[in-house]
Amino acid sequence: MLASSARLFWQIAGLISLVLGVIGIFLPLLPTTPFVLLSAYCFSRGSQKLHDWLLAHPRLGPPILEWRDHGAISKKAKWMAAIALILAFVIAWLGGAPKEALMLQVAVLLGVAIFIFTRPSPPADEL
Repeated sequence: MLASSARLFWQIAGLISLVLGVIGIFLPLLPTTPFVLLSAYCFSRGSQKLHDWLLAHPRLGPPILEWRDHGAISKKAKWMAAIALILAFVIAWLGGAPKEALMLQVAVLLGVAIFIFTRPSPPADEL
């Protein structure tokens, strides 16, 4: 009973993460890749069938495999992330966020950008 409850937990967590990742494709403030990676992790513990489906998905699978196999982020994903980071700041700024909040946001977004741009590109990107 306990094992099946744990599997159900991982499946639900994976589905929630996947839904958030898909929503993040359309909303610049919600990151897609971390949620899809989390979904793959959850599915690997809760459902081999869902895990295999996600890895085989033509759009969502390749970034997961690049991260798993090389710790890599594609150049396209890096630049899309940079655009999303800039958009997030601009929206907060235009929305009238307090100066302190904007400064904190800059620090966090800069940390995220440094992390993203210091990851290697997958071997296929380096050709």
